[in-house]
Amino acid sequence: MFAVNAQKITKYFHEPSTFAVLSNIEFSVEKGEFVSLIGKSGCGKSTLLYILSTMDTDYEGTLELNNQSVTGLSQDALSRFRNEHLGFVFQFHFLLPEFSALENVMLPALKLGKFSNEEIEHQAIEKLKQVGMDEYARKSAGKLSGGQQQRVAIARALINNPAIIMGDEPTGNLDKANTYIVLDILKRLSEENKQTIITVTHDPDFAAKSHRIIEMEDGKMVKR
Repeated sequence: MFAVNAQKITKYFHEPSTFAVLSNIEFSVEKGEFVSLIGKSGCGKSTLLYILSTMDTDYEGTLELNNQSVTGLSQDALSRFRNEHLGFVFQFHFLLPEFSALENVMLPALKLGKFSNEEIEHQAIEKLKQVGMDEYARKSAGKLSGGQQQRVAIARALINNPAIIMGDEPTGNLDKANTYIVLDILKRLSEENKQTIITVTHDPDFAAKSHRIIEMEDGKMVKR
């Protein structure tokens, strides 16, 4: 079963003149697969990730995520879909520094509104356990190290049990030791939980340890 199915994805930029930043991208990702998107800066990989994440809707072609067509949906519908089915881990963790680790992890679930605050807190503790951060649950995010903050950000991405987790340089600001910790967490999520992982990375060692590498060049896939 495909978690992602992209057909003929084409994206244009119009400044300083019109050009195709993505050209006829076609690929699929299976449920539970861990995929790394690689390529030189400007090749289109981050642009593709933002289309896959439904944050960019200005494209040609069709996109299915978790067996649902998302092309053409309203912004409200896409927002609901993202919150329920997708998790995001960025190069910069974007935690609220004055909130505790636990409160940061709870936020997307509180927004989704499916469970009580007590249930959400319990789930948030479980997610922090998954990334080895439960003992820091009550600590302010701003007082955690960079590696610890990124693990909290992963726990936050997991709180709504997303089918697909997308990462934009999720280890870009981490040292080697913390990179391996994050990589191990992502591999476990794909292999044990069958969650699909799609990451953009410049780190060849990180990419080599994923299940599949997709290489991009000049807006096209040259290896998949």
